Amino acid sequence: MVTDMPRSFLLRHAVWAGMAQVLLIAGPISMGRAQFVPGTGKLINTDDLEQEDWNYTFNFPKSSKEEDEQIRYPLGQSSNRMWIESPKRGAPDVVRRVETPPGGPSGSQGALYMRSRDTGVPGHPGHKQAQDDFILTAKPVSVGHSPSFVVNVFLPEWSEWEQRHGVTFGIRAGMQGPMEKEKPAKGVRRLFDKRAKDRVVEMEPYYPGFFIEYVPANAQGNTSKKDFAVILIRADEMGHEVRGPNITRTGWYTFGMSVTPDARCHYYACPGVRDLTEKDFITSTLPYNIRGTMFNTVFFNVCSADDGQSWSTPWIIDNPKVFWNPTGAAQQFATRSIDKFEW
Repeated sequence: MVTDMPRSFLLRHAVWAGMAQVLLIAGPISMGRAQFVPGTGKLINTDDLEQEDWNYTFNFPKSSKEEDEQIRYPLGQSSNRMWIESPKRGAPDVVRRVETPPGGPSGSQGALYMRSRDTGVPGHPGHKQAQDDFILTAKPVSVGHSPSFVVNVFLPEWSEWEQRHGVTFGIRAGMQGPMEKEKPAKGVRRLFDKRAKDRVVEMEPYYPGFFIEYVPANAQGNTSKKDFAVILIRADEMGHEVRGPNITRTGWYTFGMSVTPDARCHYYACPGVRDLTEKDFITSTLPYNIRGTMFNTVFFNVCSADDGQSWSTPWIIDNPKVFWNPTGAAQQFATRSIDKFEW
């Protein structure tokens, strides 16, 4: 599993992690909270990939700060300056504009293709799942303005997926908010007790959203004996993934996440390409129990085994969009519990 939880959160909840099991939910649930459908409000950021001369300039070797503290400037960037390499993990090994697959957004002629092999430290395979990031550039928005994102994602035929049981793709938001953490005490307390700690509040980045986990037909425990994928929600209040619906058919899907002023994140998805509705609601969480204050942008993870040989699943996305409500909170509604998805 990809582990990019806030560092202070991991330390604070190490004991909890040893005592609790990951929350697995067979179907979508409602937290009984007010929310709104992603895509509500005013569009403030998007790239429709319709420029025929769209291209991306790489800067190899790519950054890998998460693995070895190395940011390798200058960062890669798209020709329209709408996309940038992640300094934390680097961009996918292959990034290009492609013809939109059949069934995509109406009128779309171009989409974004991403694929990776070396997802860890460049030139040094880690032989464990790692990921690259591709970031849609944007200006931060206060959660008080009810931000949200929507994106269309194309899932290829099962035979084209990296044949590895595990997370293969992420659709995430970059957020930040205040979090209490421990730091070595200062002054007199530090002088008399080297182990003394002060509790301080600092702004912490965190990254809620979706992961897609691939389950091959021959995976242990797969009683269906058929390929499928699982939507995992990152994350609940304790930082655990929440299991969402299974995906049994490939093709186009629409994903979206909205954030209410109380910093709760609300997750939606549906097969096909269309506007999301209340019926597409999956669940709501307050990720890591952080009362986030800012929504920065949407970004995408491409995951692989990082063994120097295996290529990731090829991913295609189109029309990533970020919305906000300039006048304040969006009109909200309460969602009833949904018992089962039939995809």
